Amino acid sequence: MLHAEIEISSFLKARRGALDPAELGLPGGVGRRRVRGLRREEVAQLAGISVDYYTRIEQGRAPAISDSVLDAIARALRLSGGEVTYLRNIAVPRRRPADCVAPGSDGGPCTVPRQTVRPEIQRLLDAMETTVPAMVLGRGLDILAWNALGGRIAFDLPALAPDRRNTALLVFLDPAARALHPDWEAKAVEVVGNLRAESGRHPEDPRICEVVNELLAHSRDFRRIWETQSVHECLRGTKSLLHPHVGELVLTFESFRLSTDPDQALVTYTAERGSRTEERLRELGAVGHPVLTA
Repeated sequence: MLHAEIEISSFLKARRGALDPAELGLPGGVGRRRVRGLRREEVAQLAGISVDYYTRIEQGRAPAISDSVLDAIARALRLSGGEVTYLRNIAVPRRRPADCVAPGSDGGPCTVPRQTVRPEIQRLLDAMETTVPAMVLGRGLDILAWNALGGRIAFDLPALAPDRRNTALLVFLDPAARALHPDWEAKAVEVVGNLRAESGRHPEDPRICEVVNELLAHSRDFRRIWETQSVHECLRGTKSLLHPHVGELVLTFESFRLSTDPDQALVTYTAERGSRTEERLRELGAVGHPVLTA
């Protein structure tokens, strides 16, 4: 479980530590400070609340925080839109997911049934399979479904056990990931930002906790990036992939939340019309090159 008091404490400390007091017009240069960033009393002053109250909030000891106070803290810390949403999510009282099966007599954690994709969505994926690589991501960045071309641009998803079909686990633990992503560090930061946003939305989701804990235990790079407390959902953009059989693919991706399945997102990849990547996608779809394996 990602405990609320730990999450909010780490997040607020990291965010105030990332600010430059001089840029905010505060007295006292960095050289006169024992730690980087803003002091608690400075955040409280900028937010217009007492130092004691801000301290209790940062330590996770404030049981009910109003929206107006959260907004004031967000302004004081210059939070981005995604960071504001994350702060709101981790500041509310913890709630067990509605579909969580209660712990048994052995005291074990609750379990949530694995997400499934509606047949209509799978048909949509299949309808695009010759021209548009696509997949559906669920809670914790699990890859729930994909079309044939979507599988061919990345990993051998059908060959993986269901619990290993996860974007974060593949990026950090699969040896093929670094060859696939020329700018692996940027991809890793993107994945962690998305995963932290997911943990904010579903702080007690067992699958998210399982993924985070495994990565914390087995990836030094994940621990390093996770500890920065960065939150930035990347829902669209351009990425380059180095496919071992067809070469470089420069793809534009878009993520669409499914209205009737809000915990799932349809992700599509497209190439510029007439580009070399478009030709390579057609080649990949027609020939059916094998996908990457670990």
